[in-house]
Amino acid sequence: MGDLLFLAHRIPYPPDKGDKIRSWNILKYVAERAPVHLGAFVDDPEDMKHADFLASVCKSVKLIPMDPKDKLKRAFSGWRKGEALSISLFDDRAMKRWVWDRVKQHDIDRMFVFSSQMAPYALGHTSQGRRTVMDFVDIDSDKFAQYAKESRWPKSWLYAREAKLLQSFEKQVARHVDVSLFVSDAETAMFKRIAGSYAHTVDTLHNGVDLDYFSPSADFTPLGDEAGIGAGPKLVFTGAMDYRPNADAVCWFADAILPLIRKRYPQARFFIVGGKPTPEVQALGSREGIIVTGRVPDVRPYVAAADVVVAPIRIARGVQNKVLEAMAMARPVVATEAAWSGIDAEPERDLLVRDDAAAFAAGVCAVLEDPALGTRLAESGRRQVESRYAWSAQLAKLDGWLGLGAADPKVEAA
Repeated sequence: MGDLLFLAHRIPYPPDKGDKIRSWNILKYVAERAPVHLGAFVDDPEDMKHADFLASVCKSVKLIPMDPKDKLKRAFSGWRKGEALSISLFDDRAMKRWVWDRVKQHDIDRMFVFSSQMAPYALGHTSQGRRTVMDFVDIDSDKFAQYAKESRWPKSWLYAREAKLLQSFEKQVARHVDVSLFVSDAETAMFKRIAGSYAHTVDTLHNGVDLDYFSPSADFTPLGDEAGIGAGPKLVFTGAMDYRPNADAVCWFADAILPLIRKRYPQARFFIVGGKPTPEVQALGSREGIIVTGRVPDVRPYVAAADVVVAPIRIARGVQNKVLEAMAMARPVVATEAAWSGIDAEPERDLLVRDDAAAFAAGVCAVLEDPALGTRLAESGRRQVESRYAWSAQLAKLDGWLGLGAADPKVEAA
């Protein structure tokens, strides 16, 4: 059995945001079973400090920092060529050379490609019996189609262009790889409809949750007064705050939902927890009752302190890890249908699902008013995650797709 090439559009460590949680757990799993060569881009300079750790897990590692100036050049080049910009932004000569060298110098007989942005690096090496698994995670083209519907011209036109070009690219990738993976059954079914015969082998690899780490009994330092925890109900949202669906969610909550809640609970506080908040999100911190934390070393203290974890997502693809993590920590969750739809959980039993602003606010208030309801949702949500979302059960599917052997005990989780 030869080596495995693992390509990711973002460094898969630390696992502090949705895509990195998934890519890290997959990388850790395959590295326990085969020698892995990791190639990835780094969009946050802080993450470069984890290079040595990844080198201890992998046989070789190539990490390339993303320079904003280079991204503009790549975008312009992609525009001139008529390419999807989200693909051209990752067109890098150094990564191409490294991938070529890995394939030429090592016995690589398997490739795992994480996100469509990295597919071009693998497509030239899919022959000669080399098994290639493409993890699309979500249907990015449909995400841009949603952006187009939610935006005004000229952004609507740009997003529509991206959706059309990206969908064509996704179909071609699926045609050339051995297996195409998606994060939910709904995404898998949608791609089969979109891609038709191009989607010759499509399957679902659900996200999981580290049930020991995200546990109400885990060892972490609770929030103190210095975090602005204060009195009154605490409503918490977690996520990368430079991601448009998250920014849209918290702005909608702050504008349309929180005022309704504060009419009944004037001391209610809304905590927006996540790195790189956009200027629009940062501005919310000036409003009474809203705390924008920025990046925190550990989201668990905030989730544990929440009276209600809210997920007012309106633009969504796949599975919302923030919802799974809150359920795993036995906190009551109120979510929109978009935030819940990819998750195997039953509304009213495991969480509350409310779509319009008034109904969402009423759902939050119902939990605040009825401690027994909050406890029931929290306990049921934890049980559902335990039964459905353990990483070990999900990742075992990779053994067949990649022809992996038994785990090597020398590779340990961080």
